[in-house]
Amino acid sequence: MSEHTLKVAILCFTDQGLLIAKTLQKEFYRSKVYTTRKVTANKDIHQIDTASQLMSASFNSYDAWVFVGALGICVRSIAPHIKDKTSDPAIINVDDQSKFVQSVLSGHVGKANILTKQVGRILDAQAVLSTSSDLQELWSLDTLAETYGWKAKSNTGTNEIISLFVNRKSTALILKIKDKGTSYLEKSCPDFVDIYYDLEDCSLDTYELIIYVGYEVIDCKTPIITYYAPCIAIGSGCAKDIAPSLLIEDMESALYQKGIAKESIYAIGSASIKNEEQAYLDFASRNKIPFITYTGDELNTIDVANPSEVVKKKVGVYGVSEAAAALIAGQSKWLVEKTKVLTQSGKKFTYAFSLVGVYERKASIAIIGAGSGDPELLTLKGQYILENADCILYAGSLVPEALTHMAKEGALVRNSASMTLEEQIAIIDRYYTQGKSIVRLHSGDPSIYGAIQEQMTIFDEKGYEYYIVPGISSFQAAAAYLKSEFTIPEVAQTIILTRGEGNTPMPEHEKIADMAKLRATMCIFLSVGIAKKIQKQLLEYYPEDTPLAILYRVSWPDEKVWIGTLSELTQIIKTNKLTRTVMIVVGEAIGARKNRSWLYDDKWHHIFRKKEKIAENS
Repeated sequence: MSEHTLKVAILCFTDQGLLIAKTLQKEFYRSKVYTTRKVTANKDIHQIDTASQLMSASFNSYDAWVFVGALGICVRSIAPHIKDKTSDPAIINVDDQSKFVQSVLSGHVGKANILTKQVGRILDAQAVLSTSSDLQELWSLDTLAETYGWKAKSNTGTNEIISLFVNRKSTALILKIKDKGTSYLEKSCPDFVDIYYDLEDCSLDTYELIIYVGYEVIDCKTPIITYYAPCIAIGSGCAKDIAPSLLIEDMESALYQKGIAKESIYAIGSASIKNEEQAYLDFASRNKIPFITYTGDELNTIDVANPSEVVKKKVGVYGVSEAAAALIAGQSKWLVEKTKVLTQSGKKFTYAFSLVGVYERKASIAIIGAGSGDPELLTLKGQYILENADCILYAGSLVPEALTHMAKEGALVRNSASMTLEEQIAIIDRYYTQGKSIVRLHSGDPSIYGAIQEQMTIFDEKGYEYYIVPGISSFQAAAAYLKSEFTIPEVAQTIILTRGEGNTPMPEHEKIADMAKLRATMCIFLSVGIAKKIQKQLLEYYPEDTPLAILYRVSWPDEKVWIGTLSELTQIIKTNKLTRTVMIVVGEAIGARKNRSWLYDDKWHHIFRKKEKIAENS
């Protein structure tokens, strides 16, 4: 739950506490302030008689309570209303000198610990946490499921599981699937935890604790907490008016027999003629999942593993269960192919199970923006992926070689500058078929002159999974170097990223001269060789004294920058013999220090900065 959705009540008892409360109220826009001090009340600030009366009336009306005052007042006020950590609101306490912020109640489930750290940052106060996992910077096992959309089960009490973990007992972490949560666990794994990717690779009885993320039913004597991701797609076809209770019972039995936990079901699907089939509606309702149906044309887009001419004659498709499972999963692969079931009533149904494609642990290709040159401008996400990649292909002419020093031992690292596209793809093919992690490291941001579309076309044709991690572009590094905001109110509100027309033709509607009409901040890439032509085109609409910056390898150790006016563009490039890796920036925004934004004007109000009413103390 973010600060934008958290419903917060702030309770204070002194004049100094009221000042602190008002500071916090500005940070939590859905918050209310309650105080025993005499104030002019409004919809956001309320005067109360006693804290105990307020707690009796409103204890569970807020997600979080922030007490500003003595810790004893806080404890005595909440004590009669505490029930359990699954329902109690978060409680934190701030002393009225804002030196310490303490998590009091519902540290994990209620997110009091997160709130404590946040309030500590706001007030520049010391956050005080007492939960062992936070002090050791270990995972909060009781909140992982909610954080990542999993369902948790354990074969013993949660408190026992947490006790084993915080006491750093030998732990096996089994990651059967892959998602944002498992990436976090891999990245932050403690030293007493061993990671496995398949149950068969782990001897469960050699560990004191098992943590599992996936979809399998696990029966073991070792204490285990299982996190089930919504990753299983069920496809099914059935006889008309099949008894709901029988289909549900047999379907759940089939899941168990195949070793698949029903908590991991994402959705069930069938043909559109089954839209109103009560058995499917009841199954979906019982398991709180969607029921999705598909037309015959949609089902026939899938080449099923077990086509049936009988089904084709009856309903016009070669298979319902496998096709529906594949459509839901987004891939034509099945954990369990079409299986027939005869219920006690004599009516039949079929089922097929697929793993939803985005959860499959398989090869991946990351196209990463390396940034403008400074290795420290690589994103944190990019760094993590780079550090764990099995194969790295980097554009050595434009990407600092230092970035490849992050590669793990044993990774293949190749400079692609001398390679053809076909040679690069041959390497990617070899590692992809092995299920490896591959990085294609490009300069700046891949979306800007990154030459990635030709690669993505090939990846699409081959059915390869890939994704893009943005990077810091050289135009952003230029703005940082120049200490300039490229969009200044009433001066320039548009940034144009473009290049001049050299050997590679420009689209007819994207000529430099035409874009110059806007007098926007223009950042020109890949055009130093035709500087004279560029200057002539710009001068058709920009005045000669328009501010100009020419940046060579900006943010690299050998960067050089020249500041002048548009009339000096050609001379600067000629005098300094610049031939490549140069950016030209033109526009009034360069170095501008005028025209204040309305965003932070004291007369400008919005949902995050409300118009204050003058409070009167009496």
